[in-house]
Amino acid sequence: MSSLEISGKENIILIGMPGSGKSTSGVLLAKTLGLSFLDTDLLIQQQERMLLQDIVDASGFSGFIEIEEKMISNLQASNSVISTGGSVVYGEKAMKHLKDIGIIVYLDVSFPEIMRRIQNISTRGIALKLGQSLENLYEERRPLYERYADITVSGDDKTIEELVTEIAEKIKK
Repeated sequence: MSSLEISGKENIILIGMPGSGKSTSGVLLAKTLGLSFLDTDLLIQQQERMLLQDIVDASGFSGFIEIEEKMISNLQASNSVISTGGSVVYGEKAMKHLKDIGIIVYLDVSFPEIMRRIQNISTRGIALKLGQSLENLYEERRPLYERYADITVSGDDKTIEELVTEIAEKIKK
């Protein structure tokens, strides 16, 4: 029996800012733990048949959040690492569903590190409100990530391997 089964949760859900390492560490975490891997941003792109940035441009901030919440609220997954989009925390229904199906791990990365990692904000598919800066977005989302997290792991000053090891160790506790 895996430690996930013992906790009563079948999935590991990664939340955090764009650039925090959710997708990159998620794939490695899934390999390490022998789980499947799902990236909700990619699932949205497949469903909508558009790139994330094009969806945000066409639907606006609230339209994108609506699409994301509907898709995630209906997500069926087991024995998976699920990497979510940074904006997932705006959807209460989606977050309740994710809490019901898994352990939520917040990858906490400082704003200067996020800035260093994100090279081109305009093509990244980041759901920003009109006129909102990345720093404003960071300050707005951080309390939401903290509110929903079962486990918080700092992503600053760590290699992906170190991050994955720390997540795996915290989940097993």
